[in-house]
Amino acid sequence: MAAMTSPEAPPRRVVVTGAARGIGASIAAAFVAAGDQVVLLDRSAVVADTAADLGAKSVTCDLADPVDARRGTAEAIDTVGGVDVLVNNAGVFEIVPLLEIDADQWSRMFDVNTRSMLLTIQVAARRMIEQGTGGRIVNMASMGGKDGEAGQAHYAASKAAVISLTQVAAKELGAHQITVNSICPGYVLTEMGADTRTPEMVAGWSAKSPLGRCGSPDDVAAMAVHLASPSAAYLTGQAFNVTGGMIMH
Repeated sequence: MAAMTSPEAPPRRVVVTGAARGIGASIAAAFVAAGDQVVLLDRSAVVADTAADLGAKSVTCDLADPVDARRGTAEAIDTVGGVDVLVNNAGVFEIVPLLEIDADQWSRMFDVNTRSMLLTIQVAARRMIEQGTGGRIVNMASMGGKDGEAGQAHYAASKAAVISLTQVAAKELGAHQITVNSICPGYVLTEMGADTRTPEMVAGWSAKSPLGRCGSPDDVAAMAVHLASPSAAYLTGQAFNVTGGMIMH
């Protein structure tokens, strides 16, 4: 008798925020390569070109605006007829000395890096619950959320908040078989900072890792895809370091 083979799993419906370039684009590309239906969400019009290059869909949305964040997330989900995976990658970064951070800078950092995730999670989780098939949510935190550096008070605090949001969401959504995890990248070389970093800076960052190098967007993308895979079904509420050992807690 011929061995029975199980049917292939249907493609997952994946929404990736902050996906016009850099880490977000790499995450979207990794899910496309896995055969999934992917929608890229970003405030930049470049997202349409990135999506077209990948053979994916796109939605333009300003996640710093609560109304537009909800609208854009719902539109992205409707574009592929549901949602199985939400990757919250959108975020902003700046370096400002502690005593010089003003209220507007603090609020902007939290609006984009933390509040937007609350809103997208609310929209996506409700749809996942309605579907009744569970789901995966992956939030981009940072090594800075565990070990912030000088000049990063508002950034590090916003990413520490992402880690806490992830933990609470995991506790509340677990009953619906929705897992929620966060990723904490270390120094990742993207095109965004290419004009401002020097070889000396890269060497200094690389020296922080026992592996002797900085991360790549693909390193982070691999973790995002893993957390959405069947192999990660029992992982939830965790903050996974993708730092090459730059931090180990």
